[in-house]
Amino acid sequence: MNVLSFLKGRFDLPLVVLLFGLALFAEYQEALTIVEDETISYRHLLRSEYGDPKLTAPSPEVITVYTDEDFYDEYEVYPLRRVDLATIITRLSAMGASVIGVDMLLDFNSAYNEDPTLIQAIEAAGNVLLVSQAEISGDAGYQKTNFAIPKFASVAESGYSNISSNSDLAETMVRLRIHPEVAERDNGWPFAVKALSMHIGEAPSIQDHQLYIGDEMVAQLDHQNDLYLDYPRLPRTLDSAGNRARHEEEGIAAGDILFVDEEELEDLSFLVNGKIVLIGEVAEVAHDQFETPAGNIFGVNIIASEIGTLIKGGPLRAASLTIEAIVAALLLIVILGSSFITAPLIRNGISLLGAVAFIGFCFWAYAIQGLIVSMVPNIIAVVLSVILVNGRFYLNEMGQKAYIKDAFGQYLSPTVVADLVKDPDKLTLGGEEREMTAYFSDIAGFSTFSEGMTPTQLVGLLNEYLTSMCDVIIGSDGTIDKFEGDAIIAFWGAPIDQPAHARQACFASIDMNHALGDLRDHWMAKGLPKVAVRMGVNTGRMVVGNMGSSQRINYTIMGDAVNLAARLEGANKAFRSDLMISESTYLQCADDVDVRELDIIRVVGKAEPIRVYQLLNRKNQTAGVLADVVHRYHGGLQLIRDRNFLDAKAAFQACVDLIPDDGPSLTHLARCEEFVLTPPPQDWDGVMELKEKG
Repeated sequence: MNVLSFLKGRFDLPLVVLLFGLALFAEYQEALTIVEDETISYRHLLRSEYGDPKLTAPSPEVITVYTDEDFYDEYEVYPLRRVDLATIITRLSAMGASVIGVDMLLDFNSAYNEDPTLIQAIEAAGNVLLVSQAEISGDAGYQKTNFAIPKFASVAESGYSNISSNSDLAETMVRLRIHPEVAERDNGWPFAVKALSMHIGEAPSIQDHQLYIGDEMVAQLDHQNDLYLDYPRLPRTLDSAGNRARHEEEGIAAGDILFVDEEELEDLSFLVNGKIVLIGEVAEVAHDQFETPAGNIFGVNIIASEIGTLIKGGPLRAASLTIEAIVAALLLIVILGSSFITAPLIRNGISLLGAVAFIGFCFWAYAIQGLIVSMVPNIIAVVLSVILVNGRFYLNEMGQKAYIKDAFGQYLSPTVVADLVKDPDKLTLGGEEREMTAYFSDIAGFSTFSEGMTPTQLVGLLNEYLTSMCDVIIGSDGTIDKFEGDAIIAFWGAPIDQPAHARQACFASIDMNHALGDLRDHWMAKGLPKVAVRMGVNTGRMVVGNMGSSQRINYTIMGDAVNLAARLEGANKAFRSDLMISESTYLQCADDVDVRELDIIRVVGKAEPIRVYQLLNRKNQTAGVLADVVHRYHGGLQLIRDRNFLDAKAAFQACVDLIPDDGPSLTHLARCEEFVLTPPPQDWDGVMELKEKG
């Protein structure tokens, strides 16, 4: 057996190779950063516990002076006055601070003539760094920097601090991006980089994705000039039951600087002397708290972590493209090797073990070695490859079964056959788009229903059921598309034009429901369980015609309107109803049928909500208790939309009192009970979201 014959029909192999190639490309392009950064949070937990203590501890060269709730309780004013900020700067300078970083954007003039005092303090200290904000958009790149107002900017250094995640969807801040274009145009550097350069006394620069301060390389950046932040673990509470904020253990309260006398300041000087001191807000009212791999951290502490990461030499580094390629190749070998194993349990077990080993390696490399290996693209490639390989096995098996079934089955209704006899050209592949009505039905709980029956009994019952239903469909000039086990798919409006296709489909559905009642009574008399059938009907534009290959064709329908009919059949489960039609169907035959509006729903796979109805009977044929229930039900539905959940609950309870097993009433009664306890948000659009297909 040569290689070509061995690989014949193995379309999955090149696709698997392609998937891993795309994964490697996605890693380089950082296409999945949103998810990847979230996985780093979990890896960082392991690093905090088992990493090198010298690296996981905060840097002793950085300290924060913070204003919190306790400070403002004593201070009795918010925010911090600029004259008092000036006092803090003056006192920190006298205590020997190497750099005084102010994490407060001074971009407006004081209304209380406090600015001259602050300018004098900044100028006298000579080592103050003020925060700025660089405007950088994904498409246009760097725009400008919002500095402090000129009178402050002229007497202090500046560093931008755009604290944000890499995505609008993910909040975790994992890395600091350094933008060379900001440095080139405005000599702007991140606040942390600028603080360290002032501390060392040398200018920063980037060379070949390496950050230098003076002649010393302080950190290796990735190909996007990102610095991965090595957050220190948060200090534990005294009882070790949780974490405390970082500043509570490693910072100085602003009041301890502002409210003490000169002698006490001298006693505190050892905490500040020769260090980088950051002044910032940690009060909740400042809304300056962010999610990081180490937990929720205030902005000033994130800057401290950035500086600490640089001081420690950037211990976290992204794996090179070569390492990424080797790892991906090893995973690829595992998947390709397992794809030749026919036993699914062994095949998938090997793939699972390979994925678990890879994840374990990624966690170990990060926690112990500080090496960041891209995890998400490879895991996606593994999952899709396993699906692809299993799908190929499944298709081969299903193809064999389908060949046997097709050799003995008929797939066209007599009407379609007659039309094709008249026009044999319709046997060619292809279709046309037209407005039609599609019908889907399925026996609810068929697996449970069929338990305890022999195959012969089950086939006989199914034949009796399908025959009864199909007699109604064909009797109303409908076309049976196919059977899928106990499911029936049919349509009206083709191959012959039927202007009243919606009405014909609804009448046929009503008649099938009545016929089902007779069958149900007949089967229950034989001791069989009660049978319930769910039906879904939708009208819309769809493609109808002969689809398939030159060897095997099927006259069928397809399109979004067809898919919606299938979703409506399953949506009955949410309302415990039996026959659901869409608004588009109802509008075409509103004068011919009685309905009950169920709700406005959004089905799985569809973004637009639709109004759906329960088809009850031909026009004016609904009477007695059910008619009363329908009237009360519609009132309750309007009360829900008016957010009057208590009265709505009472209305649906009245419906249930009249018909205890009325599914739609029971459904909305349960919703009202939930809404009374937990009302929906004020911007709730009233749409009922379905979470499953049915």
